Amino acid sequence: MKKLSIIAIVTAGIILAQGCSDVKRKPSRVYMPDMAYSVAVETYSDHSRLADSGIFYNARPVEGTVKRGEEVHYEMLKDTTGSYDNAATHKNPLGPLEKDQLAEAERLYLVNCGICHGTKLDGNGPLYKDGAGPFSAQPANLSGANPKYTTMAEGTMFHSITYGKGAMGSYASQVSAKQRWMIVSYIKAKQGGAAGPATATAAKDSTAGGKDSSATKKMAPAK
Repeated sequence: MKKLSIIAIVTAGIILAQGCSDVKRKPSRVYMPDMAYSVAVETYSDHSRLADSGIFYNARPVEGTVKRGEEVHYEMLKDTTGSYDNAATHKNPLGPLEKDQLAEAERLYLVNCGICHGTKLDGNGPLYKDGAGPFSAQPANLSGANPKYTTMAEGTMFHSITYGKGAMGSYASQVSAKQRWMIVSYIKAKQGGAAGPATATAAKDSTAGGKDSSATKKMAPAK
């Protein structure tokens, strides 16, 4: 009996010693291969094995899909030929903003745009300060006094905020697509001196030649 106990202890010690060894061993049988060898494609994993297997993968979202939580989808791509010019045809999907939405749009503008373009949209933000700030070149004057931007289409403004324009970089990572459209609506409202885009359009039409309300409705952004 004593000998059997000694043999059992020695055998257990050998098994434990081998189990703690740093020698890598492959299991003789895998009971759950899907867990042991994952077939899922992880974001930061090596994708070369997909190409080796003849599988096309470019690490880009599937065309036509929308990011989770994104309410508005922008289909213009920066690298598309003529995308900046074609952006003018892209309509603001939000339509006229309500009072609380306009207040939020103003906050978004002041946080992200006001430092350069100024609280009055005159291009005289803290980074310029009449030429005394860090920026030697004045940012764009977006106010109603500058016809270049009062006549600029909302889609063109959105494209510039999304991909950047000139010295201004992209703000796509700072504000969502919906928030970018809200900022554009706020700028247009301030340019027209009205409470919202639709009112601003109506005021412009009335001074231009007395267009009726039905024409104004056609020009207003569709919801």
